[in-house]
This record gives sequence, C-alpha cells and structure tokens, in this order.
Amino acid sequence: MFANKSWQTYPVVVSSSITPDIAGLRALSHPVRLRMLGLLRTEGPATATTLARRLDLNTGATSYHLRQLAQHGFIEEDAERGNARDRWWRASHEATRTDFRTQEQGAEDVEAYLATVAQLYGERLRVAVAEMAFVPEQWRTVGTLSDWELRLTPAQADALVQQLVRLVEDTVDSDAEDAAPFAINLNAFLRPGQQWDA
Repeated sequence: MFANKSWQTYPVVVSSSITPDIAGLRALSHPVRLRMLGLLRTEGPATATTLARRLDLNTGATSYHLRQLAQHGFIEEDAERGNARDRWWRASHEATRTDFRTQEQGAEDVEAYLATVAQLYGERLRVAVAEMAFVPEQWRTVGTLSDWELRLTPAQADALVQQLVRLVEDTVDSDAEDAAPFAINLNAFLRPGQQWDA
C-alpha cells in the first residue's frame, strides 16, 4: 500500500525528502491523503481516476485531496503523461522527514499527524497478516512481528534508533528475479503509561 520511507518521522538521510511545516502536517493528517501519497511513492504516477478506483473513492473527492497534496508540495503534475483531460500526478519526494524533537508549536497538529500514521501502520499490518497464508512459500517465514523492551538512557535510545535507521537505509534494493517490495516498519518509543515527576 505505501512505502515505509513515506512515513518516516525520524531524521534520516535520503536522496529526496520534504520536511513539512505545520500546515503541511495538517494536510497529511487526513488518512486518504497519506494513502494517496504512499501509493504515488510506491506505485508511481497515477490519475485521479486510477487512485479513486484503488482507494474506493469518487473522482471528485480524489481530485480534491490531490489538490491539497499539491498545494503543500507533496505531489506535482506529471507533465510527461496524459493530456488536458487526463491529468497524471507523481510524488515530488521519496520521503517525508520531520524531527518532532524541535517542534514547539502545533503540538496538536503533530499529534494528529502521528495518529494518522499509526492508524495506517496498523491497517497495513493487519492486511499483511491476513495475506500471509496466500503469499509464495519462500516469503511465509520471512519477516517478524517482534518487540523488545530495553531500559535505556535518552542518549542510548537515540543512538539505537539512528543505528537501526542507518542499517535499513544502507540496504540496497535488489534487481534479482525473486525480489519483491519488502516493508520495514521501525517504531521505537518510550513505553506508554509511565508516571513522571512534574
């Protein structure tokens, strides 16, 4: 459905990324827009009609969401395709990059954006689990749904996440015949529900 690179919220080095302002985060907080952007990044350019069919929407709503994404610089018209009647859209960047550690304004907008990202991650994971029985046999045992809990300092936690991100980013795409898109979700966070002194 969408590339993990599309939803990274930790600062990483990529060849092409966008760092949205608060207004851009508001635009991405809509699940349909986040899905559209993901599809354009992973599956390539598409028309509003194609995306509407893929997302089970009407073309009017799809066109509206595409205009919102374009207004904030996430997508652009693909002038090399289509005609005046059939507009094609493409992603303007490979990734969305935001360092929330420096965000002091718009905390509610940041939270809304992250809630949408978490919702889409959850949906994607549920679909992947539902499809496990139908994938080719060599792929059935590849991957993991694991979690670990370590007791770390903030500096250790930061170093660990950066190391994991570098490992993923340094892995080169394969051109082998049996290669397929493989999603890596990296979620690292302080365990919820802890009590903190004021």
